[in-house]
Amino acid sequence: MRRYGKHTDEDDIRARPNRKGNRPRTNIRPKHEDAAEGMVLTVDRGRLTCLVEDRTILAMKARELGRKAAVVGDRVALVGDLSGKKDTLARIVRVEERASVLRRTADDDDPFERVVVANADQLAIVTALADPEPRPRLIDRCLVAAYDGGLTPLLVMTKSDLAPPDKLLELYGDLDIPYVVTSRDELAAGEAARRVQDHLDGKITAFVGHSGVGKTTLVNALVPEDRRRSTGHVNAVTGRGRHTTTSALALPLADDKGWVVDTPGVRSFGLAHIDPSRVIHAFPELEPGAVNCPRACSHDEPDCALDEWVAEGHADPARLYSLRRLLATRERKEGD
Repeated sequence: MRRYGKHTDEDDIRARPNRKGNRPRTNIRPKHEDAAEGMVLTVDRGRLTCLVEDRTILAMKARELGRKAAVVGDRVALVGDLSGKKDTLARIVRVEERASVLRRTADDDDPFERVVVANADQLAIVTALADPEPRPRLIDRCLVAAYDGGLTPLLVMTKSDLAPPDKLLELYGDLDIPYVVTSRDELAAGEAARRVQDHLDGKITAFVGHSGVGKTTLVNALVPEDRRRSTGHVNAVTGRGRHTTTSALALPLADDKGWVVDTPGVRSFGLAHIDPSRVIHAFPELEPGAVNCPRACSHDEPDCALDEWVAEGHADPARLYSLRRLLATRERKEGD
């Protein structure tokens, strides 16, 4: 075997032939200017169901996207077979910039964040008033994730026939969160869905809540069966009448008045990915006062400028309390 010294020239270098005869790799990616626009409805084992115009298309992610994943709610560009016929497969070649992102981690020690849904306008936090008991810490964590991701929260309280909503309403009244209170009889009669839909028109709303609170039952009431059938491949994912939601699923409201996204029941909502400094953006009346805070202020320390800002009458003291409670949520475990 020949060993090269430090005085080699180009003639001494052996070039391996390209036996496959294919073109060399390049970093220049095609623009796909003729790609069709679509919206991701659900993701299942590497296959993405997308809505393109009035058709549902089964697609896979192009290799050129690398590790960039597409999630439910993403606006994407697709090429290939866009007919939507059985056994056809399109290709997602571009994921457009997201307007909002709902993210969570498995727990507070998990460094890997998971994007639950993209481009949603609103987060409906569904909680039962009894059976199972409400979990305020989980609600607080969902609120922090909503504010951080650019979503407006909506609190939906179910099973009011088993327990009154007064305690939760007192706890969250200072946050000025819109809410809906429903009972099991109202849900069965369709009245609950009608009142919830008043908050959904023209929006993409993600629904979250732990198992047993009636989240998927409410989504089923909001989305008529014929709208489910119109989404083609999606119909098999939901499992009518039983809780089988294993991945997020976007469904259209009647009369094209918006979208609901049913998400899997959550046992925990980790906030390891949240930068506490961004939570204050949900409190615009407090933001100007934070300019005079010490560097890296936690907003819950003796020299925090927000105390003076509130004392001068620029904001309600209850709002500062609410901000500090939400910031403290990130440091607490959900069972605390």
